[in-house]
Amino acid sequence: MSEQVTVTLPDGSQKQARKGMRVGEFVREFIGQGLAKAAIHARLDDQDVDLSRPIERDSRLKVYTTKSAEALEVANHDAAHIVADAVQRLFPGTQVTIGPTVEEGFYYDFFRETPFTPEDLEKIEALANEIVAKDLPFERREVSAEEATRLFESKGEKFKVEIIRDVVSKGAKTLTLYKHGDWTDFCLGPHGPSTGKVGVIKLLSSSGAYWRGDHRNPMLQRIYGISFFDKKALAEWLHRQEEAKKRDHRKLGRELDLFQFHPWAPGAAFWSAKGTSLYQTLSAYMRQLCLGNGYVEVKTPLLFNKGLWEKSGHWGKYKENMFLVLDSETGEHDFSLKPMNCPSHHVLYGFKKHSYRDLPVRYQTQDVLHRNEASGTLGGLTRVRQFAQDDAHIYCTEAQIPEEVRRFVHLLDRVYKAVGLQYTSKFSTRPANRLGDDELWDRAEASLKAALDSSGLAYETKPGEGAFYGPKIDFDVSDSIGRKWQLGTIQLDHVAPERFDLSYVGEDNAEHRPVVLHRAIYGSFERFIAILIEHFAGAFPAWLAPVQAVVVTVADRHLEYGARVREELRARGFRAELDERGMTLNAKIREAQVQKLPFTLVVGDKEAESGSVAPRRYGGEDLKSMKLEAFIELLSKEAAWP
Repeated sequence: MSEQVTVTLPDGSQKQARKGMRVGEFVREFIGQGLAKAAIHARLDDQDVDLSRPIERDSRLKVYTTKSAEALEVANHDAAHIVADAVQRLFPGTQVTIGPTVEEGFYYDFFRETPFTPEDLEKIEALANEIVAKDLPFERREVSAEEATRLFESKGEKFKVEIIRDVVSKGAKTLTLYKHGDWTDFCLGPHGPSTGKVGVIKLLSSSGAYWRGDHRNPMLQRIYGISFFDKKALAEWLHRQEEAKKRDHRKLGRELDLFQFHPWAPGAAFWSAKGTSLYQTLSAYMRQLCLGNGYVEVKTPLLFNKGLWEKSGHWGKYKENMFLVLDSETGEHDFSLKPMNCPSHHVLYGFKKHSYRDLPVRYQTQDVLHRNEASGTLGGLTRVRQFAQDDAHIYCTEAQIPEEVRRFVHLLDRVYKAVGLQYTSKFSTRPANRLGDDELWDRAEASLKAALDSSGLAYETKPGEGAFYGPKIDFDVSDSIGRKWQLGTIQLDHVAPERFDLSYVGEDNAEHRPVVLHRAIYGSFERFIAILIEHFAGAFPAWLAPVQAVVVTVADRHLEYGARVREELRARGFRAELDERGMTLNAKIREAQVQKLPFTLVVGDKEAESGSVAPRRYGGEDLKSMKLEAFIELLSKEAAWP
């Protein structure tokens, strides 16, 4: 009788299987043909593997099917190999380099003298999908470093040889090759069972890219693409891309007169009156919520000596992202504009003694911050150098962590529901580059996980993705066209209280260390506004809209009454305008629709005589003529803060 191994499935059930049985065979025999047909790859213990890998010992097994994001990522890597195969068939002499997956899709870098044209991409895409249709199996083979080197040297693939030598220099003895048809690549894997599982490939664009990202190295030609398991999913994605172009916050920001950028201030926005109104509304809303939930608002300096950053650990780990300022006395860059608020809040906490009765202390601020982002990464409001956060730091005891996390989640839930954003959560644990010993991290992770479990939130665990000072919970939101954005966060920090010697006097009259919870809901105002612009396509709900109602007149003789309506609305606290331009009524109504204003109030002879307005909603709904007071009552309900 052959030797048996125990395979534990995600639901905790266990199966006895023949040692050496391949994962795909196991799935067919013990789980079922349906899952086997949909399977793309698997996780064996903590390693992602092909379905052809043998099960050699007692193991935990999780299978990923075409319904999972993890499987789609593998399929995109399969697609990168297929595209590279197609390129070398169509353009002999082209050398391959690397082809990783990215957040959406994949790219592959090629060495050739001539850039790819749009016509080239069409040919490559067509041939790539022919290779998909052939349903060629992906075959994994382990080889020695010498064999791999000989193979790619014989093909003239100098970049692959360089990669292999780098891997060998780090101690690798055995390497893996993946083959489909006659085409072979050096790759760690995993890959799907065959090219046919990829579904459909769409090539998106091409660009130049330096080998290893260094301008001193050769220029490569990069092809971006994406794949989906079926054409319907691709069609839906393409529709979302077109919708995203229409909603681009940079485009709408100009069209709706919200903000602009100028080369003299790269990465910092110029906010117009309308954009400032939007910004300030969000600021006041968050301020009200925080002050009503036990926070106190504080402000701290913008500029600090490096001593603060050395104490916090940022000078050694974050200095390249900081704007350094020259000290005129020493001639050294010993000062920095603050890139975050936390260290200054720790200093503020330490100015006076605290009792356990004071805790939790909740500091909230909206100070301006500066981070020295690379110029190539700047993009509208989503990546800037100057920004503000709805930043807060909570100083509490370890026993208070669950309640503080619960309170935070409740607040976050209210804010995201107010703007119609659905969210999911992630629990991120210790990264490789971190402060504090393992005992401290064990305690921090256990505390935050217990708090998260008690909150009732479903969450995904992200090993190694915590902050350098502690574990964290991050919140991803989904906008109206299904895109995900990382926004809110709450992070547990045991390190800062030690570094800054923070304390409180306990019930035993002895000094104890508090813990710090770093938290934000918007993240940065700038990025949050960018997301909201695209989420609402610029058509903000009445409570957020920079202009809530515009009055338009049938004729110039109605301007006096129109002005009285505007002033009455303003006197009630609403953001109202009067269109006084010498245009036709239809042109004014059309312009109000283009500006996506919640309400357009038409006034003519009838309205002037009866003290009425004829409101139209954005989108064209005619609410018919009503008394001004009735409209004010309607607007009061719709413009109320949620």
